[in-house]
Amino acid sequence: MSSGISNSERERLQAMYAEIATLAGGLAHEIRNPLSTIGMNLELLAEDIDEETSPNTHRMKAKIQTVQRECRHLEEILNEFLQFAKAGELDLVEADLNALVQDFIDFYQPQAADKSIDISPHLDADLPPVAVDQSLLRQVLMNLVQNAEQAMPGGGLLEFQTLVRNGRVELELIDNGSGMDERTVSKIFNAFFSTRSGGSGLGLPTVKKIVEAHLGTISCESEPGRGTRFTISFPHATMSHDTSKGGA
Repeated sequence: MSSGISNSERERLQAMYAEIATLAGGLAHEIRNPLSTIGMNLELLAEDIDEETSPNTHRMKAKIQTVQRECRHLEEILNEFLQFAKAGELDLVEADLNALVQDFIDFYQPQAADKSIDISPHLDADLPPVAVDQSLLRQVLMNLVQNAEQAMPGGGLLEFQTLVRNGRVELELIDNGSGMDERTVSKIFNAFFSTRSGGSGLGLPTVKKIVEAHLGTISCESEPGRGTRFTISFPHATMSHDTSKGGA
Protein backbone atom coordinates (compact mmCIF):
# COMPACT_ATOMS: atom_id res chain seq x y z
CA MET A 1 0.00 0.00 0.00
CA SER A 2 1.61 3.29 -1.09
CA SER A 3 1.92 6.28 1.21
CA GLY A 4 0.99 8.51 -1.73
CA ILE A 5 4.00 10.83 -1.28
CA SER A 6 6.79 10.81 -3.86
CA ASN A 7 10.48 11.26 -3.12
CA SER A 8 10.46 14.77 -4.63
CA GLU A 9 7.46 15.77 -2.53
CA ARG A 10 9.11 14.43 0.61
CA GLU A 11 12.29 16.39 -0.18
CA ARG A 12 10.21 19.54 -0.77
CA LEU A 13 8.49 19.09 2.60
CA GLN A 14 11.79 18.50 4.39
CA ALA A 15 13.27 21.65 2.81
CA MET A 16 10.21 23.63 3.88
CA TYR A 17 10.42 22.27 7.43
CA ALA A 18 14.12 23.14 7.60
CA GLU A 19 13.46 26.70 6.45
CA ILE A 20 10.66 27.13 8.99
CA ALA A 21 12.86 25.71 11.77
CA THR A 22 15.66 28.13 10.87
CA LEU A 23 13.29 31.11 10.89
CA ALA A 24 11.75 29.94 14.15
CA GLY A 25 15.17 29.57 15.75
CA GLY A 26 16.09 33.12 14.77
CA LEU A 27 12.77 34.47 16.02
CA ALA A 28 13.12 32.60 19.30
CA HIS A 29 16.59 34.06 19.82
CA GLU A 30 15.32 37.60 19.21
CA ILE A 31 12.46 37.12 21.68
CA ARG A 32 14.33 35.15 24.33
CA ASN A 33 17.07 37.75 24.86
CA PRO A 34 14.81 40.68 25.84
CA LEU A 35 12.55 38.28 27.74
CA SER A 36 15.54 37.17 29.79
CA THR A 37 16.49 40.79 30.46
CA ILE A 38 12.97 41.57 31.61
CA GLY A 39 13.01 38.56 33.92
CA MET A 40 16.32 39.50 35.53
CA ASN A 41 15.21 43.08 36.12
CA LEU A 42 11.97 41.86 37.69
CA GLU A 43 14.00 39.73 40.10
CA LEU A 44 16.10 42.77 41.05
CA LEU A 45 12.96 44.83 41.58
CA ALA A 46 11.48 42.10 43.77
CA GLU A 47 14.64 42.05 45.87
CA ASP A 48 14.53 45.85 46.29
CA ILE A 49 10.90 45.73 47.33
CA ASP A 50 11.65 43.07 49.94
CA GLU A 51 13.81 45.67 51.67
CA GLU A 52 11.02 48.27 51.71
CA THR A 53 8.51 48.64 54.52
CA SER A 54 6.06 51.09 52.98
CA PRO A 55 2.29 50.33 52.81
CA ASN A 56 2.50 49.98 49.03
CA THR A 57 5.12 47.23 49.16
CA HIS A 58 2.66 44.32 49.16
CA ARG A 59 0.71 45.65 46.16
CA MET A 60 3.90 46.36 44.20
CA LYS A 61 5.26 42.88 44.90
CA ALA A 62 2.00 41.26 43.78
CA LYS A 63 2.14 43.17 40.49
CA ILE A 64 5.75 42.11 39.90
CA GLN A 65 4.86 38.49 40.58
CA THR A 66 2.05 38.74 38.02
CA VAL A 67 4.47 40.02 35.37
CA GLN A 68 7.00 37.31 36.30
CA ARG A 69 4.30 34.65 35.88
CA GLU A 70 3.40 36.00 32.44
CA CYS A 71 7.08 36.00 31.44
CA ARG A 72 7.32 32.33 32.37
CA HIS A 73 4.19 31.66 30.34
CA LEU A 74 5.74 33.39 27.32
CA GLU A 75 8.84 31.23 27.75
CA GLU A 76 6.69 28.10 27.74
CA ILE A 77 4.88 29.22 24.58
CA LEU A 78 8.22 29.98 22.94
CA ASN A 79 9.55 26.52 23.73
CA GLU A 80 6.39 24.86 22.39
CA PHE A 81 6.60 26.99 19.23
CA LEU A 82 10.16 25.79 18.68
CA GLN A 83 9.02 22.18 19.12
CA PHE A 84 6.29 22.78 16.56
CA ALA A 85 8.66 24.40 14.07
CA LYS A 86 11.24 21.62 14.34
CA ALA A 87 8.76 18.75 14.32
CA GLY A 88 9.46 17.88 10.68
CA GLU A 89 13.19 17.21 11.20
CA LEU A 90 13.53 13.44 11.49
CA ASP A 91 16.27 11.03 12.52
CA LEU A 92 14.67 7.79 11.36
CA VAL A 93 15.59 4.33 12.65
CA GLU A 94 13.85 1.02 12.14
CA ALA A 95 12.17 0.12 15.42
CA ASP A 96 9.62 -2.06 17.19
CA LEU A 97 6.65 0.20 17.92
CA ASN A 98 5.52 -2.06 20.77
CA ALA A 99 8.87 -1.69 22.53
CA LEU A 100 8.79 2.09 22.15
CA VAL A 101 5.24 2.28 23.50
CA GLN A 102 6.07 -0.02 26.42
CA ASP A 103 9.17 2.06 27.26
CA PHE A 104 7.00 5.16 27.32
CA ILE A 105 4.39 3.48 29.52
CA ASP A 106 7.11 2.46 31.99
CA PHE A 107 8.35 6.05 32.05
CA TYR A 108 4.87 7.55 32.39
CA GLN A 109 3.45 5.07 34.93
CA PRO A 110 4.46 7.01 38.10
CA GLN A 111 2.91 10.23 36.77
CA ALA A 112 -0.24 8.37 35.77
CA ALA A 113 -0.53 6.81 39.22
CA ASP A 114 -0.13 10.23 40.83
CA LYS A 115 -3.08 11.43 38.76
CA SER A 116 -5.21 8.30 39.43
CA ILE A 117 -4.99 7.22 35.78
CA ASP A 118 -4.98 3.48 35.10
CA ILE A 119 -3.02 2.36 32.03
CA SER A 120 -4.23 -0.59 29.95
CA PRO A 121 -1.89 -1.70 27.12
CA HIS A 122 -3.10 -3.98 24.31
CA LEU A 123 -0.10 -4.47 22.02
CA ASP A 124 -0.30 -6.69 18.93
CA ALA A 125 2.53 -9.23 19.09
CA ASP A 126 2.89 -9.46 15.29
CA LEU A 127 3.64 -5.87 14.32
CA PRO A 128 6.06 -5.25 11.44
CA PRO A 129 8.81 -2.71 12.23
CA VAL A 130 8.32 1.00 11.59
CA ALA A 131 10.78 3.75 10.65
CA VAL A 132 10.50 6.42 13.33
CA ASP A 133 12.35 9.20 15.07
CA GLN A 134 12.27 7.79 18.59
CA SER A 135 12.64 11.13 20.35
CA LEU A 136 9.83 12.70 18.35
CA LEU A 137 7.60 9.67 18.87
CA ARG A 138 8.01 10.09 22.62
CA GLN A 139 7.02 13.74 22.20
CA VAL A 140 3.89 12.61 20.33
CA LEU A 141 2.98 10.22 23.14
CA MET A 142 3.65 12.80 25.85
CA ASN A 143 1.51 15.43 24.13
CA LEU A 144 -1.33 12.94 23.71
CA VAL A 145 -1.26 11.74 27.32
CA GLN A 146 -1.18 15.34 28.53
CA ASN A 147 -4.31 15.92 26.45
CA ALA A 148 -5.87 12.85 28.10
CA GLU A 149 -4.89 14.08 31.56
CA GLN A 150 -6.73 17.35 30.95
CA ALA A 151 -9.83 15.36 29.96
CA MET A 152 -9.62 13.22 33.13
CA PRO A 153 -8.86 15.66 35.97
CA GLY A 154 -10.19 13.19 38.54
CA GLY A 155 -8.45 10.18 37.04
CA GLY A 156 -9.66 7.54 34.62
CA LEU A 157 -8.56 4.88 32.14
CA LEU A 158 -5.99 5.34 29.36
CA GLU A 159 -5.60 2.54 26.82
CA PHE A 160 -2.68 2.02 24.43
CA GLN A 161 -3.41 -0.27 21.50
CA THR A 162 -1.26 -1.34 18.55
CA LEU A 163 -2.50 -3.30 15.55
CA VAL A 164 -2.10 -3.83 11.82
CA ARG A 165 -4.91 -2.53 9.65
CA ASN A 166 -5.00 -2.26 5.85
CA GLY A 167 -1.28 -2.95 5.59
CA ARG A 168 -0.29 -0.18 8.01
CA VAL A 169 0.80 -0.13 11.62
CA GLU A 170 -1.62 1.69 13.91
CA LEU A 171 -1.34 3.09 17.42
CA GLU A 172 -4.46 4.08 19.35
CA LEU A 173 -4.69 6.08 22.57
CA ILE A 174 -8.13 5.93 24.18
CA ASP A 175 -9.28 7.77 27.29
CA ASN A 176 -12.63 7.71 29.09
CA GLY A 177 -12.55 11.40 29.92
CA SER A 178 -14.87 14.31 29.25
CA GLY A 179 -14.68 14.03 25.46
CA MET A 180 -15.23 16.75 22.85
CA ASP A 181 -18.03 17.83 20.56
CA GLU A 182 -17.72 17.71 16.76
CA ARG A 183 -16.91 21.42 16.47
CA THR A 184 -13.98 21.10 18.88
CA VAL A 185 -12.67 17.93 17.21
CA SER A 186 -12.66 19.72 13.86
CA LYS A 187 -10.29 22.38 15.24
CA ILE A 188 -7.93 20.55 17.61
CA PHE A 189 -5.14 20.21 15.04
CA ASN A 190 -5.28 23.92 14.13
CA ALA A 191 -2.27 25.85 15.41
CA PHE A 192 -3.03 28.04 18.45
CA PHE A 193 -6.51 26.59 19.00
CA SER A 194 -6.95 25.60 22.65
CA THR A 195 -9.84 24.77 24.92
CA ARG A 196 -7.65 25.29 27.99
CA SER A 197 -7.11 28.70 29.54
CA GLY A 198 -3.46 29.60 29.17
CA GLY A 199 -2.78 26.78 26.69
CA SER A 200 -0.52 27.49 23.72
CA GLY A 201 -2.67 25.54 21.26
CA LEU A 202 0.45 23.91 19.77
CA GLY A 203 0.49 20.47 21.43
CA LEU A 204 -1.80 18.60 19.03
CA PRO A 205 -0.69 20.52 15.91
CA THR A 206 2.87 19.46 16.79
CA VAL A 207 1.70 15.85 17.06
CA LYS A 208 0.06 16.08 13.63
CA LYS A 209 3.14 17.61 12.05
CA ILE A 210 5.42 14.91 13.49
CA VAL A 211 3.09 12.12 12.36
CA GLU A 212 2.79 13.52 8.83
CA ALA A 213 6.56 13.91 8.59
CA HIS A 214 6.67 10.13 9.18
CA LEU A 215 4.29 9.72 6.20
CA GLY A 216 1.61 8.85 8.73
CA THR A 217 -1.87 10.05 9.50
CA ILE A 218 -3.69 10.91 12.72
CA SER A 219 -7.42 11.05 13.38
CA CYS A 220 -9.59 11.73 16.39
CA GLU A 221 -12.96 10.36 17.46
CA SER A 222 -14.65 11.85 20.49
CA GLU A 223 -18.01 12.37 22.13
CA PRO A 224 -18.90 14.52 25.13
CA GLY A 225 -18.99 12.36 28.24
CA ARG A 226 -17.76 9.27 26.37
CA GLY A 227 -14.03 9.88 25.98
CA THR A 228 -11.62 10.28 23.07
CA ARG A 229 -9.73 7.99 20.69
CA PHE A 230 -6.65 9.15 18.75
CA THR A 231 -5.55 6.81 15.95
CA ILE A 232 -2.10 7.14 14.39
CA SER A 233 -1.31 5.17 11.24
CA PHE A 234 2.29 4.55 10.11
CA PRO A 235 3.63 2.82 7.03
CA HIS A 236 5.76 -0.14 8.03
CA ALA A 237 9.51 0.25 7.60
CA THR A 238 9.70 -1.39 4.15
CA MET A 239 7.05 0.98 2.80
CA SER A 240 8.87 4.00 4.25
CA HIS A 241 12.14 2.94 2.67
CA ASP A 242 10.48 2.32 -0.70
CA THR A 243 8.86 5.74 -0.61
CA SER A 244 12.13 7.48 0.29
CA LYS A 245 13.66 5.91 -2.85
CA GLY A 246 11.02 7.50 -5.02
CA GLY A 247 7.99 5.26 -4.75
CA ALA A 248 4.67 6.97 -5.37
